[in-house]
Amino acid sequence: MITRLSLTDFRNHADTLLEPGAGFNVLTGPNGAGKTNVLEAISLLSPGRGLRRAALRTMARGDGDLGFAIAARLGDGADVGVGTQANAPDRRVVRINGAAGAASALAERIAILWLTPAMDRLFLEGAAGRRAFLDRLTLALEPDHARNASIYEQAMRERNRLLSEEERPDAAWLDGLELKMAEAGHALHDARARTVAVLDGAGGGDDDFPAARLSLEGYDGGDLARSLAEGRRRDAAAGRTLSGPHRSDLAVTYGAKGQAAADCSTGEQKALLLGLVLAHADKVRAQRGLDPVLLLDEVAAHLDPDRRAALYDRLAGRGQVFMTGTEPALFDAVGEATRFSVRGGALVRDR
Repeated sequence: MITRLSLTDFRNHADTLLEPGAGFNVLTGPNGAGKTNVLEAISLLSPGRGLRRAALRTMARGDGDLGFAIAARLGDGADVGVGTQANAPDRRVVRINGAAGAASALAERIAILWLTPAMDRLFLEGAAGRRAFLDRLTLALEPDHARNASIYEQAMRERNRLLSEEERPDAAWLDGLELKMAEAGHALHDARARTVAVLDGAGGGDDDFPAARLSLEGYDGGDLARSLAEGRRRDAAAGRTLSGPHRSDLAVTYGAKGQAAADCSTGEQKALLLGLVLAHADKVRAQRGLDPVLLLDEVAAHLDPDRRAALYDRLAGRGQVFMTGTEPALFDAVGEATRFSVRGGALVRDR
């Protein structure tokens, strides 16, 4: 868990210090106060682009000339931090116990998962959002997933560049890139498949947080190196790679009804998402011996009072949870919690 968090020139936080509790942490305040910014800062303590998937240069306060810094002390005593520098606003700097490190190494220290209002349409929009959600679930279970994803994406970008810019790209160079994509791609697909298998049908199994049936679609894990080699002409014409695990999709079905999540009501979709998060937290605890840090942005506002109470009851004892909302009354049923008021980028612990 996180025992201390400091934000310097991040979004609207000039100099914010937060000492969260081990269980529930509730941040309340008006819209635009900076509540979600705190959750975004925490999300950046893991590989990837954070819960907003924003460009790094947009995260620095003001004009961003000085960059930003996020530093955290973890429960095991480790110090981790991320940020940017003035001369490199698009490059994330990672430090672990004072030494420079790779973003993928953060996943070995802490597992972080989030739900945001934008994810309420996860089952209705394109596959990219569902794939990113699945990758976040997988990363918490298998930290190496971040490294494999980075290798695959870098090799794919270079292959796409060669196919689009070179009239006669070097075949040996393409062979090497495609082999690298195949090795990392198979690891990506296999890790996702293991996560799907672990979570398929798991969860509450009740009306509040129904169990979901999961499956992978869009890529079958076949001979990727051969498929890429045979598809060079096609991919050159398309300007992108048309086969591989970057085309995968997560299919979700309401288990008890046998109904696709996309065809369920808004409330049912939200309940399915929460059920998956709860089931996943249990699996991470069982597999890695740690509880993931859960970031739930404005989650209470989208649930009726009974389901809110059920959610808080299910989250209790599941590690460190951060929740945001505009009204403190939304969290009356939480019980014991560390509570903060946020106003204009300033944070005060409630007494």
